[in-house]
Amino acid sequence: MDPGLVIVDKASGVTSHDVVARLRRILGTRRIGHAGTLDPMATGVLVCGVDRGTKLLGHLALDTKSYTATIRLGAATTTDDAEGEVLTCADPAGVTDAAIVAGIAALTGPIQQVPSSVSAIKVDGQRAYARVRAGEDVVLPARPVTVSMFTLHRRHGNDLDVTVECTSGTYVRALARDLGAGLGVGGHLTALRRTRVGPFTLAHARTLEELETGPALTLTLAEAVALAFARRELDDVGAADVGHGRSLPAAGLSGIYGVFAPDGRVLALMTEQGGAARPVVVLAPAGG
Repeated sequence: MDPGLVIVDKASGVTSHDVVARLRRILGTRRIGHAGTLDPMATGVLVCGVDRGTKLLGHLALDTKSYTATIRLGAATTTDDAEGEVLTCADPAGVTDAAIVAGIAALTGPIQQVPSSVSAIKVDGQRAYARVRAGEDVVLPARPVTVSMFTLHRRHGNDLDVTVECTSGTYVRALARDLGAGLGVGGHLTALRRTRVGPFTLAHARTLEELETGPALTLTLAEAVALAFARRELDDVGAADVGHGRSLPAAGLSGIYGVFAPDGRVLALMTEQGGAARPVVVLAPAGG
């Protein structure tokens, strides 16, 4: 299998690790990794790297994400979603639409968010969810996140259908928890679908069943870099310099960008400092 990215539309009930394991069988290679873990309950966009595409995962601009979700008012749970045990119950019938809109507004913009205790955040080297499963009472410190959009689309019974756009590290189930707490009735997440991670959307994504039928990359290495990063074209001399690990004269580009050979091959991700451009990660194979 050539290097690149596979954008998976993850189904509910499987872990991100399960997706990687199945992709290894489908594509016939063990060199597969993923970026931006999705909870088992969640569905939607999961970015997976294949072969040298795994080198991109730590550098992709995946700092913004979009979701559709359903929040149920009237019950708080141990996991802030439908998979946890119910902690408290209250009748949300008296909660007005205006109060919901105000509660959502209070959770929009730059906020301090306490992550769910069953998140994958490490506490003294161990995942928080593992400590919770071991019977520990885990309370994680609040951290700054930005919720750029939190929109209510429909209220049906105790359920709220919403759209969220946020920075990486934001927990939508924590938004559900905090909205319910602010309204005094409790709340938790019953459905979550990730529709975008950085530049990658559901339009790029295929289900594992579709990939079983037609195993293929979503984006080649060159296509992925061209979509996710600024582009710098090199002549033959510059391409040879990169191939031999040499730096290039700065081109006045900010951040990490991709450099491409005259034949369209992507050679490396580079960044500039002190008048020179140096590789962050080399993507072209040795000698090629």
